[in-house]
Amino acid sequence: MISNTGKKLAIWAIVICSVCVSFYNANAQSGKPRFKVIAFYTARNDKAHISFVHEANRWFPQMARKYNFTYDSTNNWSNMNPRFLDNYQVVIFLDTRADDQGQRTAFEQYMKKGGAWMGFHFAAFALTPSDYPQNWDWYHNEFLGSGQYKSNTWHPTSAILRVEDTSHPVTKGLPATFKASPNEWYRWEKDLRTNTDIKILLAIDSTSFPLGTGPKPYEIWHSGYYPVVWTNKKYRMVYFNMGHNAIDYDGGTDKEQSQTFDNDVQNKLIMNTLLWLGTGKK
Repeated sequence: MISNTGKKLAIWAIVICSVCVSFYNANAQSGKPRFKVIAFYTARNDKAHISFVHEANRWFPQMARKYNFTYDSTNNWSNMNPRFLDNYQVVIFLDTRADDQGQRTAFEQYMKKGGAWMGFHFAAFALTPSDYPQNWDWYHNEFLGSGQYKSNTWHPTSAILRVEDTSHPVTKGLPATFKASPNEWYRWEKDLRTNTDIKILLAIDSTSFPLGTGPKPYEIWHSGYYPVVWTNKKYRMVYFNMGHNAIDYDGGTDKEQSQTFDNDVQNKLIMNTLLWLGTGKK
């Protein structure tokens, strides 16, 4: 015969087990990835870009575990095809762009069908003549809106960045200005302010000037307006000028002297962006 106390304990045991099962089921359901990311990279030639690619491929998997998405990366650009891209909600270009015409067509179609993209630094580079000429009008002129590369600061150095649009999901929770990780900052052929499709999200603040250390005078900026993060309102995309770590070229050791993801505010900006691209709507 079971006492009243025993009955109560049995009832409580059943309740606790039910709660545990419900909690387990909820966790199991939430284990499904929120979205899937594929990062393309080349990682050749420039040690600063290679350093960034390796750093990104360490950092993004950590964020994937924290924020419940999947992160894959590949240096096989032949994967830039409709069948492969259909498996992913976000595409990242870590250092370069597609150069094969079939790959370019696949990426353009992916974006026009509602895919999402995040690009870093050299992914927007184009200069004729060079190994990366401007021979992809849709990408450089329409999609990015920047046209060709014009110049850069040197050596890689931190800049004070200013939020230009405080209402955008990408800039949510960011301070009005903050210090970015050291970077080689780019100037572009086209003035993005005149393009109605482009929304500039962050630009270099004037308190950064002079920006760069030279030794060539044109590698030091003393004035001007320089967008560093922007989106094209016709697409789900964001471009970041960041992505060039400082390397000891002068000393000849080629050691890393800075890391892009060693910056909490900048990391928040990047994760705001990725979560918006992966889960938001255009």
